[in-house]
Amino acid sequence: MLKRRIIPCLDVKDGRVVKGTQFSDIQDVDDPVTLASYYAKEGADELVFYDITASHENRGLILDVVRNVSANVHIPFTVGGGINSIEAIAEVLLSGADKVSLNSGAIKSPALITEGAKRFGNQCIVLSMDVKKVCGTYKVFINGGRIETELEAISWAKQAVSLGAGEIVVNSMDQDGMKQGFNLELLRRIEEAVDVPIIASGGAGSIEDFIELAIHTNVDGYLAASVFHFKEIKIQDLKSSLIEKGVPIRL
Repeated sequence: MLKRRIIPCLDVKDGRVVKGTQFSDIQDVDDPVTLASYYAKEGADELVFYDITASHENRGLILDVVRNVSANVHIPFTVGGGINSIEAIAEVLLSGADKVSLNSGAIKSPALITEGAKRFGNQCIVLSMDVKKVCGTYKVFINGGRIETELEAISWAKQAVSLGAGEIVVNSMDQDGMKQGFNLELLRRIEEAVDVPIIASGGAGSIEDFIELAIHTNVDGYLAASVFHFKEIKIQDLKSSLIEKGVPIRL
């Protein structure tokens, strides 16, 4: 069995790490390089960076942040936000990222997934889905959760994998920042639909929430932000608790 990954998520706005609740009420947290370095020392397995306003503001990613993190932090990291062309994917990877996360760009141009996978490998192409339940249906949102699409989440996950996506981050907008646990129903449905690694995001509030996630799903990565940023949960404490429950975790 593959070991589960603990992945802090750093939402970046104007060159700073920020955090909100259900995609609003944004507050400042820290400098990206400082926080990334802290997590690397604390035992994080990977990091994810999202430039949370790039798509909404119709601009390119802040590559200087990517370069600075790459120069100072030596664990794998994924970068997303405003990536909507093969050239942008290449720029991010050449700046030091290990993987790119596609959301709005992939929905507007699904061929970007296929082209990216062919050129850089499936393992480099991560589909990120911001998902919210609307009238009983899990719908996909774009532009940092601002715009609802016609896409149903499970169908879109299956399509993206068929196009070449090598991993999926499932972010439950309903759970985001609420600290009431992960959306287990949504995660199980997507797990059953695709055969690539799934990263769970949105809802972590306690170590028990991660244990419930491990018991009730087989997702490959556990992603969280505020509980790590504000030191409500220390990564080594989380890993020790999961190991005690028999969850395969890297120490």
